Amino acid sequence: MKKWIAAVILIYSFALFLSLHVYSKQQQNDTVRDASKLLPTKMKVVTATSSTKDLQQWVRKAGRMKETIAIAGMQHSQGGQTLYPNGTLLNMKGYNKILKFQPKTKKITVQSGATWADIQTKINPYGLSLKVMQSQNIFTVGGSLSVNVHGRDIRYGSLVDTVESFHLLKADGEIINVSRTENSEWFPYVIGGYGLFGVILDVTLQLADDELYQHRTVEMDYSEYTAYFKEKVKNDRSVRMHLARLSVAPKSFFKELYVTDYVLVDDQRKLNKYDELKKETIVALPKFMLGLSRYSDKGKNLLWDTQKKYFIKNDGKYESRNNVMRSDSEFMEYENPNRTEVLQEYFVPVDEFSAYVDDLRTLLKKEDLNLLNITIRFVEHDENAVLSYAKDDMFALVLLINQGRSKQEIQKTEKVVQKMIDVTLKHDGSYYLPYYSYPTKRQLHEAYPRIDEFFEKKRVLDPDERFKNLFYVRYGK
Repeated sequence: MKKWIAAVILIYSFALFLSLHVYSKQQQNDTVRDASKLLPTKMKVVTATSSTKDLQQWVRKAGRMKETIAIAGMQHSQGGQTLYPNGTLLNMKGYNKILKFQPKTKKITVQSGATWADIQTKINPYGLSLKVMQSQNIFTVGGSLSVNVHGRDIRYGSLVDTVESFHLLKADGEIINVSRTENSEWFPYVIGGYGLFGVILDVTLQLADDELYQHRTVEMDYSEYTAYFKEKVKNDRSVRMHLARLSVAPKSFFKELYVTDYVLVDDQRKLNKYDELKKETIVALPKFMLGLSRYSDKGKNLLWDTQKKYFIKNDGKYESRNNVMRSDSEFMEYENPNRTEVLQEYFVPVDEFSAYVDDLRTLLKKEDLNLLNITIRFVEHDENAVLSYAKDDMFALVLLINQGRSKQEIQKTEKVVQKMIDVTLKHDGSYYLPYYSYPTKRQLHEAYPRIDEFFEKKRVLDPDERFKNLFYVRYGK
């Protein structure tokens, strides 16, 4: 009798544990927000796992139940690319193993939930670095592939150019290997495909050598920038990375600019003095300065002067490639119940830069837009992804905007953003797709001439539209 009671208790305990375990993986009816905080969306189920088998089973079950799947990493895409109402959300952050590392051939294979920081920690002791990633290392590899990121590097193109192959979990539950030679029809659609073609399981990336750079920081008028870039940056192979900042301070609005070039040091034996991965410790001051700039013109002027002095002071500083690609974003964290911060990114041909800035300045002086920062990077012409944003050699202007969360505030920002995009298109430019869906369908088609082909291919490769998100609802239907 006692044995029977003990067995019942054991079975009950196991069942309770199993139910709690499943519950921890599958949270019902969660309201989920992406980084914009403007699109709270109630999901039917939020699931997370480290198991490929689980992912396969969930996708097959969604097919049988005719349910919709959205895929998420860090959710820093701001336009609902990771959300779909009453759908299943696959949270990939726990699917993050490093599967294979080949230092001699400079390759690494990682699951899609791994972050760039995870990879840097693994490869840095071997004197290796990533070729391309965005300017912070907090994001998941799968999310970065889905938006085809670029960063400060000016020699390796966009992320798509560094991908050897990846495994994809299709809508029917089949797993295929995708490369430029195997199942190649998937390759240019999945990378930069915003999670609409399947679940990226793992990816093999090409790596580069870690290198020692010296900062070269120069202040200039915006009108000098194109000539400087062509002569001192693009045509000088010793310059490996580059960024610029354009003033949004009222006293020098869209006039002043400073650049930081990362120049290869002749004696690379010095690298071992600087190759330890840095940790950002000075957060309070830049966070305070950015906070002031949100609420006053004086704050914006002070922030610009402080930033400029800081970077000019660092002229001549030595820094490893891995550390340049390790910029901290903690100081930008912002919590306000009534406001949020969104990004916009506009691409314009190098030769159009000065005229474009003039037109954008003229527009924004008439508009009420709380613009906090503009960072400029370079992206080489690259059309390896169907939704390529770099139809020419382009400068990418990343705008940080503070705005309200109310419907009225969203509509106000929408009108200004649409005007800015029209100015960008006038100068043969384009805009980046991971952000809030302010652009019109007309603007999308003008910026991305292959967008109809993209959506048609999505419906061919995923005929039941198993994978959906709010971006697809807004533009693909």
